[in-house]
Order: sequence, then structure tokens, then C-alpha cells
Amino acid sequence: MEIEKTFQNILIEHQKVYQEIDQKSLRKFIETIKSHNRIFLIGVGREGLATRALAMRLMHMGKEVHWIWDDTTPGIGPGDLLIATLGDGQIGHIHYICRRAKEAGAFIYVVTGSPSGRAAREVADAVFFLPAAVYRGTDDVVLSAQPMGNLFEQALFITFDVVVMVIVEETENLTFEKMAGRHRNIE
Repeated sequence: MEIEKTFQNILIEHQKVYQEIDQKSLRKFIETIKSHNRIFLIGVGREGLATRALAMRLMHMGKEVHWIWDDTTPGIGPGDLLIATLGDGQIGHIHYICRRAKEAGAFIYVVTGSPSGRAAREVADAVFFLPAAVYRGTDDVVLSAQPMGNLFEQALFITFDVVVMVIVEETENLTFEKMAGRHRNIE
């Protein structure tokens, strides 16, 4: 396998994903995050790692952020936002958490590569469709030569970084320098 060609192919896949993203849907996702101060997040595997990275940046922005299942996570309720990443839309325990959060009055945002999945259809108040190949996905997405859900997971990480950058740019009195001031200082 030629390394340079592999890199180029992956970059082409990402370019295709970003060309296929519905900009109105992305804007709605951004505005929803901006309008909530208390945000809960959940995801598993490599998708979960990308979602934890978003949680960290939201905390750096000054949001009250909680990761589901952490021992210090408080109850969720009306006015709260739950962002759940489900690549294939069929992860049972995340569907359960979404259902319980909805029953408690939270707004449920599902980020997925399969909007036909159960969580997006049954419990989401809003869905952000990231059209990248995902493990066990069934929807029409940008296909990938990479294994399993690599393209979705990578695109999720980058898209979340773009979301943060846009929010910072559009928010008065919020800068990367102020965010750095909230960075953990006991490393």
C-alpha cells in the first residue's frame, strides 16, 4: 500500500463528505448548541472519543457540560440539551438514554450517519446527518475504502471542531484565549 496515495484517498473522501453536508442542518445544530448552556453528551467507541472532544471544547467555551455515566453527572431535565452520537443509529443503550432524557424534558439531538436508525426516528427532537460511511450503516452516504466506521468517526471529530470554531467566531466576548483560560491546569 502506497502511503501517499492512501492519505490522498482519505482526504478526497473527507472533501466529498463536507460537500454533501446539508448546510441548513449544520446551522441548526450550531444554533441549538449556542442556545443551551447545560449540555449532556453521550457516544461510544471512536464516535464517543470525538464526542468527548466536543464536550471538552464546550466546557472550554463556558458551557455546563456533563458526560453521561460519569459519577458526577447530575439529573437532566427541561431546558437541557442531550447530544447523542450514534453512527448507525441502532445503539440500544444510547437509544435508552435518549428516551429517558426525553421523558425528563430534555431536547434530544442525534448526530448520525444513518438517519433512518431507530433513535433518529423515535426519540430525536432534531437530527444532524453526517453523510459518511459508518459501521453497519444503511443510509446513502459517502463510501469509504477505510475499515468499518473510520470515515464517519474522523468526519465527526473534524465537524465538531468546525462547529466550535464557528460558535467562537459568532459569540461576543468569546475567544480562543478565553477558552484556554478554562483549560485544565493540573496536568
